[in-house]
Amino acid sequence: MFVHVGSIPSLDLSGDVSTQTRGVLERARGVLERAGSSLDQALSITVFLKSASAFQAMNTVYAGFWSKDYPTRTTIVTEPVTPGALIEMSIVAAAAGADREVIHPSHWLRSPSPYSYAIRSGATVFLSGLVARNGRDNSSVSGDVGTQTRVIFDNAGELLDAAGLSHSQIALSRVYLPDVSSFGAMNEAYRGYFPSQPPARATVRADLAGPQYSVEITFTASSSARRVLPGAPVNLPLSNGVVTGRTVYLSGMLGFDDSNKNDAGAQTRATLAKLARSLADAGASVGDVVEAIVYVTERKFLPEVDREYAAFFASHTPARTNVLCGLVAPDGLVEIAVIAQLPKSP
Repeated sequence: MFVHVGSIPSLDLSGDVSTQTRGVLERARGVLERAGSSLDQALSITVFLKSASAFQAMNTVYAGFWSKDYPTRTTIVTEPVTPGALIEMSIVAAAAGADREVIHPSHWLRSPSPYSYAIRSGATVFLSGLVARNGRDNSSVSGDVGTQTRVIFDNAGELLDAAGLSHSQIALSRVYLPDVSSFGAMNEAYRGYFPSQPPARATVRADLAGPQYSVEITFTASSSARRVLPGAPVNLPLSNGVVTGRTVYLSGMLGFDDSNKNDAGAQTRATLAKLARSLADAGASVGDVVEAIVYVTERKFLPEVDREYAAFFASHTPARTNVLCGLVAPDGLVEIAVIAQLPKSP
């Protein structure tokens, strides 16, 4: 079982991105230690950066928090939810003493930024956000979104192979597109890697740290036995959810229809009802959710979203990450994806 930390900003929002990066990681260190983990046990970090121009300054400070074996990382460019924040981060970490192994193909160069391409803990392998770059020499690969998607999947295949896994064992992917008009072309390339039982997935519009890239994808894979939940969309290469071992990964879900196109609260309520049904299909309940990612198109919708979210989870408080971003569905105002942990058998 992993420690999930929802998106956190620095406690001091008066400084520049270097100061705030240090503040976020110092705060994260305390949160993880109180939860029985540490920064050295971090497996996957998602960085939400307000400006791509701050990427190098963030990297310089970030690198100083690890002496070796950086966690995997995904960096997207989006307005942090906390007013005044220049950066926020969410984290998945292994408990103290749990295994943590960096996976790196022998013929690949090390990443030019402070992150590992893949890390395994137990049966789970976390991959960094991958873009169209050649792992052998770190050169960028040009091309349209279909070409870039295939490069990403080929790179993922090499990383997974080094871990003794394959594409068929990917349980979760998160896709970031700077231009939602490329959604169809991305899907066309994406579905070629999953002739059956694709992973759970969330796809949103977000800018990337490098303007030369038209798509970035983060993967989580598992060597545990796999079960795909029913109700997959007919025209999209994704599953409603995937259960691997005791972990349940649900796709990002939306709840809009003709009656609630402009009502974020009603969409949130409908989305959470869908998630509850999929959790039940997996043999889980609301109380088993360990992480929720809430994608919201505008900050003004957050109070309505929060009201419905609080009513749904009641006293249960999973790690939560709010992301301000565009959605692929033009009438969607909110999309929610969750991870749950099935209870142990008696």
